[in-house]
Amino acid sequence: MYVCSCFGITEDQVRAHAAAGACTPRQIAATSGAGTDCGSCVRRIQGLLGRPCPRREPAAAAPERRAPEPAAVPATARPLPATPAPALSPRPARTPAAAV
Repeated sequence: MYVCSCFGITEDQVRAHAAAGACTPRQIAATSGAGTDCGSCVRRIQGLLGRPCPRREPAAAAPERRAPEPAAVPATARPLPATPAPALSPRPARTPAAAV
């Protein structure tokens, strides 16, 4: 049965993409185009997938991230000299149009 009538994608094709590693409607769309035109098939694709992605780890199992340490500034580094902003030239005054 067709899942995406815009691109002619069937349930079997969605299942084949899922077996190849696609586990979200966005990944199915990237490989087949299904869901990228009118979007009415996205829920159907999600229903066919119906499982969490096996390649993702749950958020609780993810390792804790730390902010990177600031880089040390070598003692030989010098601050950049302050340069003034370039002066802007004044805009010429507009003259009113002559009344005809």
